[in-house]
Amino acid sequence: MIYGIAGFKTHAKAPLVMRRAAGRIRRYVHLSTGNYNEKTAKQYADLGLMTCDEELASDVASFFNLLTGLSEAVEWQHLVIAPTDLRKRFVDLIEREVQVSTPDRPGLIMAKFNALEDKGMCQALYQASQAGVKILLNVRGICCLRPGVKGLSETISVRSIVDRFLEHARIYYFANGGHEEIYLGSADWMKRNLDHRLEILFPARSPVVRQRLMKILEVCFADNVKACELLPEGKYRAVPHQGDPIRAQEKFYEDAAAAVRSAQHTADRFRPLARAKSNGVATVS
Repeated sequence: MIYGIAGFKTHAKAPLVMRRAAGRIRRYVHLSTGNYNEKTAKQYADLGLMTCDEELASDVASFFNLLTGLSEAVEWQHLVIAPTDLRKRFVDLIEREVQVSTPDRPGLIMAKFNALEDKGMCQALYQASQAGVKILLNVRGICCLRPGVKGLSETISVRSIVDRFLEHARIYYFANGGHEEIYLGSADWMKRNLDHRLEILFPARSPVVRQRLMKILEVCFADNVKACELLPEGKYRAVPHQGDPIRAQEKFYEDAAAAVRSAQHTADRFRPLARAKSNGVATVS
């Protein structure tokens, strides 16, 4: 049994499966924003990525070697790890958005996570706002940042969604002057996550995955049924019900149900052959 590194809670979510196939080792990785718990899985809304991307798999293998004491921290190819690198990477990504922002094409940061209480992250976002970067935050729980304050955070908007399922996914989007980057991870913007836990931030490398994540963010910020917005004075109010009602969790449920129906339809079209007992002729069962 391996419990992790002394002094740090292991909060990263990353199973690694290795098997031999065609004479070589094949690695499969699942990276998640939430816990592997059968009870909370029925209540929490999370995101996960199942992949055999060799570079991501190599990083995860190195992460497990770090946990077991078989190696020290390495130069990661794609993963960003707390407590060594995660805070700096987030600040660098925010500062890069400032650098590529122009009056005609302002930078854009969109993020969805559980809590924002880290002073350093708040300061970085304030500075980005003062440089004209548009910042949209979907923070389900505590938020120590004040949005919409003149001269400080005028371009920052904060919303929260409280609905049937507990919003638990962490998505971080940076427009990067048209070269978009999207990350998922196990960490919120809290000091404990950035400095005192073992966390993983991983990129969405597939265009299909990035498109789906962007749709999730867009729906979250369009919710006008269950969403509340944080006001400059620190109070929340329900988002005005303008236009057609949009309930993010209802939309996600409908999309998931449609995907299941589509998968079942595909499975029905490819039924295995079964050998009839009467004449030995293979027929469709």
